[in-house]
Amino acid sequence: MPQVYTASFAFFEAIWDAGVTHCFVNLGSDHPSIIEAMVAAENEKKGAFPRIITCPNEMVALSMADGYARLTGKPQCVIVHVDVGTQGLGAAVHNASCGRAPVLIFAGLSPYTLEGEVTGSRTEYIHWIQDVPDQKQIIAQYCRYTGEIKTAKNVKQMVNRALSFAMSDPKGPVYLYGAREPMSEEVERYQLEQAFWNPIEPAALSSVAVQKICQELVDAEEPLVVTGYSGRNHGTVPELVKLANNIKGLRVLDTGGSDMCFPADHPGWLGLRFGSDDRIKTADVILVLDCDVPWINTQCKPKPSARILHIDVDPLKQQMPLFYIDAIRRYRADSFTALSQINDFLETQEGMKARINSAEYAERWSKLQKSYAQRLETIASLANPGDDGSYSTSYLCSRLKKNCPEDTIWCIEAVTNTVFVADQLQVTRPGAWINCGGGGLGWSGGAALGIKLAADKESRKQFVCQIVGDGTYLFSVPGSVYWIANRYKIPVLTIVLNNCGWQAPRRSMLLVYPDGDASKASNSKLNISFAPTPDYSGIARAASGGEIWAKHVGAAADLDGVLAEAIKTVQGGTSAVVDAHIGGPQGKWPSAKSLL
Repeated sequence: MPQVYTASFAFFEAIWDAGVTHCFVNLGSDHPSIIEAMVAAENEKKGAFPRIITCPNEMVALSMADGYARLTGKPQCVIVHVDVGTQGLGAAVHNASCGRAPVLIFAGLSPYTLEGEVTGSRTEYIHWIQDVPDQKQIIAQYCRYTGEIKTAKNVKQMVNRALSFAMSDPKGPVYLYGAREPMSEEVERYQLEQAFWNPIEPAALSSVAVQKICQELVDAEEPLVVTGYSGRNHGTVPELVKLANNIKGLRVLDTGGSDMCFPADHPGWLGLRFGSDDRIKTADVILVLDCDVPWINTQCKPKPSARILHIDVDPLKQQMPLFYIDAIRRYRADSFTALSQINDFLETQEGMKARINSAEYAERWSKLQKSYAQRLETIASLANPGDDGSYSTSYLCSRLKKNCPEDTIWCIEAVTNTVFVADQLQVTRPGAWINCGGGGLGWSGGAALGIKLAADKESRKQFVCQIVGDGTYLFSVPGSVYWIANRYKIPVLTIVLNNCGWQAPRRSMLLVYPDGDASKASNSKLNISFAPTPDYSGIARAASGGEIWAKHVGAAADLDGVLAEAIKTVQGGTSAVVDAHIGGPQGKWPSAKSLL
């Protein structure tokens, strides 16, 4: 035992016992007992203690925990500094909430005594300045649970209650906070029985629901599944494949909810699209499976006669003020459990078995194979270099797929280029594609590091490649990201899609004002140009003290050589950043003047 057993020491014991292996920390004046516990534990716990990762920026810290949790499904911890550190989490809290990442956030509070009445009382000027009326309100609307630690005597119960929320569907971030006084309070050592603190068990469909869904799918002429998060549970992917094999002619559209949900080597694969695809318009039965945005009504929606069924852990979308789809049935159920029930019914009920093994279904399978082959041909036709020696995102990603190891985990935050990236990479392995899931740009910098940490911790030792837009790269706080990568020797390959600015705002504007004055304006006039462009790879190299490998590439002819060198560097244990000049003629990026 440590000489002083405090609430802070008990806090770390509690998260370790609950399966948390890493704490991503940004420490401050509210953490004396936290710091004391960290040092004491190094002597006392002999490795049975979370690994502490210093993060100079809070958004990077939470993005790392987020990436780790998304790959493994295991919760991780972030420790930040009072109200300002909580604010510093920024868009990462939105991402963790929308992306359903189980993360425990702990923040201190300014001391609530000032005369030295108890240990932890105010000792610094800043304790008055950082004392706010309701600190949790900064992020409460994004969290599954918030709670204040008021005494050392139940700190472990508070931690486990929070983690029960974080790990119960829909998973997400939780927030605990405590002032210096209770976190410094001494208490007799105690243990909890972890068997009493499990998350809620996954929900199943009723037998009536299973029969209804199966009948609708079997009777459909053009069935469609639209999904988004089902691949978070890697076991769900083969169940969805089994469904597509049973209901021949079924197609699956992934809406980018953050995970690879359906493999690209299946003929029912429609790739990743953000709520818009022709198959949505023509399908007669649509199963919406664990999905937040199955379609965007102003761009694409089902025909009026389509019969829609909705299975989701959160079919009401309780954190969205506006959401509805015209579903004839809605079911609150776990996607893996539901698909297992559906497949079992299809394969064991004689009437269903006869139908799905009929000549009609065999003919549908043949037609599906032909349309799939045509789809692959179209995608391949886009992956060619320009006549002037330039290259597109499609060509770049086709070369990445060719050059990167087969077991690569792709960490994607390519924004307007995401569809092109997904089409070319054609991921087939569960867990091999992870994108943000939310709209808070800058996620992938820290997330890629967290994913790599998780892969190594799980003894997978997989290669990790981050593909990120240039504007998003700047949002990711690369100064902190690549300092962390170098300090903790976390090797990842980063590909920056450098198209000299933000393209998403232009697209958004054109969807509303396709013929307006702004439609004819330059990127500079729209205030979305990054000319003159920063040296993106140079930023990473500088942040790492010159240790990280960094290079620009603008010519298609040079691409394979640069990628091979970068990949070899990462495999050798050093991160690499490739500044990929998308569309530059003859490999020369346009001058600032030409872009203005």
